[in-house]
Amino acid sequence: MTTIAFLGLGQMGSPMASNLLLKGHQLHVFDVSADAVNRLVDKGAVAAKTPGEAAAKADIVITMLPNGDIVRQALMGENGVTETLSPAALVIDMSTIHPLQTDALIDEMQQKGFAMMDAPVGRTSDNAKDGTLLILAGGTPEQVERARSVLMCMGSELVEAGGPGMGIRVKLINNYMSIALNALSGEAAVLCESLGLDLAVAINVMSGTAAGKGHFTTSWPGKVLKGDVSPAFMVDLALKDLRIAVDVAQQTGVPLGMGQVAETYYQSASNSGRGRQDWSALLLDMRQQAGLVETVNK
Repeated sequence: MTTIAFLGLGQMGSPMASNLLLKGHQLHVFDVSADAVNRLVDKGAVAAKTPGEAAAKADIVITMLPNGDIVRQALMGENGVTETLSPAALVIDMSTIHPLQTDALIDEMQQKGFAMMDAPVGRTSDNAKDGTLLILAGGTPEQVERARSVLMCMGSELVEAGGPGMGIRVKLINNYMSIALNALSGEAAVLCESLGLDLAVAINVMSGTAAGKGHFTTSWPGKVLKGDVSPAFMVDLALKDLRIAVDVAQQTGVPLGMGQVAETYYQSASNSGRGRQDWSALLLDMRQQAGLVETVNK
């Protein structure tokens, strides 16, 4: 049994803390909501009046808070965790915050003599309730191994993200893609409707193509990520088809903002001399724009 301080009992934090109790851990909890604290106390947790009080006897401190400023206040503010925490304890931030804030917090905690890692979660509040979250662990191998049994009380899968601060990075990129793809999918669905196409037909077709499966697992592995940009589908042909879609959307009154932005990327790749390369070579042009050293062949 591990003594855990759990700070932040919101929609995700409360069921996560409950699962730790169910697995037999001793929990000291803090939240600005007295009702949230009382619900956990009824399940066997010990209430704390401050983050520092919660952390006083903790082997592990878990933060699940709304933003980086609040995490910092809980850790290093007045009556914060660092006022009482044992140097032998481990702090795990499971919040979804700015990755550069995560880096700064880990660095500040290290300077104060405390160990800290990040382990944001994937999936939904329903998964938080049944203990099947995806845990994205960013820490040293030793930290991740130390935290594993506690983290797996809240999740069914743990991904080692590659070091401190890498958990929030992979969470951020995953969410970015999912959120942006939701908007692109909306544009495509409305374009289907405006052209009189049954959405069910489109879903059936796109479920078997890169449109539905994504380029990370379809077009990229066999091409650009292997250093092969010989054309299976040329950038210029992709640009032509994209322009047709944007044009027909304009003529039918469909907002296609995502498509218009994508057109600028394909045009840039074409202008850079990649027009007759594989459409996955778009990655190379975007990396060049970002000032990154290429890790795949031209």
